[in-house]
Amino acid sequence: MRRVVITGMGLVTSLGHDTASTWRNIREGRSGIGIIDAFDTSDFSSRIGGTVRDFDVTPYMSAKEARKNDPFIHFGV
Repeated sequence: MRRVVITGMGLVTSLGHDTASTWRNIREGRSGIGIIDAFDTSDFSSRIGGTVRDFDVTPYMSAKEARKNDPFIHFGV
């Protein structure tokens, strides 16, 4: 039987960019849901969602490397 060890947890959510701030905002009853302004939503029936805002990936990768990657890669790193 294979064993799995969880060595840490990281969160990048609409409520925070790390585990501590996300949990704090959940406990304080804040919502990460709002009007989507990252792209045109006129063709969709819903215009609300949870958007990750103001995330700075440069502590985790160079700005040059960040420009080569989509945001979903930034969140995974």
